[in-house]
Amino acid sequence: MSKTILIIGATSDISSAIIEHLKDTEHRVLALVRNPDKAQDLKRRDVELRTGDLEKPWTLGAAFEGADTVWILTPPGPRAPEQSSNALWAARNAGVSHVVRLSAFGAAHTAPTINGRLHALSDAELIASGIPYTIVKPHFFMQNLLMAAREIAEQGQIHLPLANGRMGLIDSRDIAEFAAQVLTTSGHEGKTYTLTGPASLTMHQISQAIGAAIEKDVQYEPVTLEDAWQSMLDAGMDEWSINLLCDYFAAYSTDWGNRITEDFSRVTGKAPRSIADFAGDFANYFTK
Repeated sequence: MSKTILIIGATSDISSAIIEHLKDTEHRVLALVRNPDKAQDLKRRDVELRTGDLEKPWTLGAAFEGADTVWILTPPGPRAPEQSSNALWAARNAGVSHVVRLSAFGAAHTAPTINGRLHALSDAELIASGIPYTIVKPHFFMQNLLMAAREIAEQGQIHLPLANGRMGLIDSRDIAEFAAQVLTTSGHEGKTYTLTGPASLTMHQISQAIGAAIEKDVQYEPVTLEDAWQSMLDAGMDEWSINLLCDYFAAYSTDWGNRITEDFSRVTGKAPRSIADFAGDFANYFTK
């Protein structure tokens, strides 16, 4: 049965990839954007745009009209629970029958990360809303490693404050494929999925995989949280975002992320991409 699916956060990498999975299916896809003039890529792909701002709930009524399934993705930030709440209220008023929400690995009221605690607020509100829901909690994105691409290319090194902690990191392309499957098939209501890759790895193992892909020796050099904080501050990042990242770095350093699940395989019927797959596909980023 065809659905009308509203994609929130439509210009983000994951939501944009979900749209790509859905665009040639029987389903009608709507993309929520704040400014259509900044959604030229979606326009070129002939995606039907709806205009609305998650921080201005009075703009959302028409944007949600006619949708029966909604994907909620909000950017990390202190106002994320407000944005998610406004989206959920608009979904309720529009009579939406299924909400799928992107949360985060380890999201809980007692999570060691501010991002995880904020996601827990939105997860709890969705669960209590009475609307059939699915919550997707992905692990550390492999694509986050691209922030080290320049130093890998120039120095053959990765400097991150992750000690020897293991992580079940996942390719964000798999997150998008998984979400598209959940949005278009039945049986996912009331479920929470934790998405990981096929292995839990240290940064040393990750460095070796990247090195093998680009045929170059790549070494991981742990740094302190203090040095990482200062480096990001010098690069112009705001302190709230730096604190969010350092929360994760500190948690992962203690093996908090040492977990893998079979959720991706059970739903999609295939194995998630490995770190070798990712490194091979993105090798050119690590050699420029």
